[in-house]
Amino acid sequence: MQLLRDLEIGVMFWAGRDPVETIRELKALGARCGQIGITGDFPLAGAAAKWKAALEAEKFPVVTAFCAYNGESYADVPTVQQTVGFIPPKTRAEREQRTYAVSDFAREAGITSIATHIGFVPEDESHPDYVAVRDLVRRICDHAAKNNQTFALETGQEAADTLLRFFMDVNRPNLGINFDPANMILYGTGDPVEALGTLAAHVISVHAKDGDWPPKGVRGALGEEKPLGQGAVGMERFVRKLKSIGFKGPLNIEREVSDQKQRLADIAMGAKLLEELRR
Repeated sequence: MQLLRDLEIGVMFWAGRDPVETIRELKALGARCGQIGITGDFPLAGAAAKWKAALEAEKFPVVTAFCAYNGESYADVPTVQQTVGFIPPKTRAEREQRTYAVSDFAREAGITSIATHIGFVPEDESHPDYVAVRDLVRRICDHAAKNNQTFALETGQEAADTLLRFFMDVNRPNLGINFDPANMILYGTGDPVEALGTLAAHVISVHAKDGDWPPKGVRGALGEEKPLGQGAVGMERFVRKLKSIGFKGPLNIEREVSDQKQRLADIAMGAKLLEELRR
């Protein structure tokens, strides 16, 4: 794999289409690396070898494999609380096993980090869900360590201080944070640049994503994701903060919108913006 520049332009994308076709499409948008998302119904059998061959042939490093799970919904805050990550007890065991499988897929594909949204972590450290998820994350870290991988927690669904306390309580050397500045805004959990300062020592990967705050007076509503540079994050300020904390990893553009043509156009525009800001 090629060496990446500091703050290289990357893209968060999803497996499901032909690997070579997918990678070439991303490269045409200005990306030189990325993070691959694995949905809960993506068939893993035989997939790692195909992706590894394509990544090597196209000289396109993937720095993280992201786990998503069947039954998750991001419609609003209550729905996220009930369906996302490891917090819902009914799906916890199934999702733990799926995460191990994605870790093994990533190992075979040559990807050295896995990540996921673990869900809303309770602030009460004695809460049964807190204890169960903490122990589950420890087990995932231990499995990932056997695969020479890190495991990253995605930011956004709790304040930075709450996530940091959980992080320290898990107490695993290969645990890290995938910092998503827009999520802090979309969930209304804090200023992303201040949160980045709080979590800086543990940030191993980032999303470059933008969005606006939740509408005032609408209980449980999420904010709206926006094209990079058109939301409330302040990308220039965010990238400047990344430089100040010594982060040198890729800036992985994440854009989730149903219109695929619009998504690709927004990614290309975001890549141009980040190319200017990373200098």
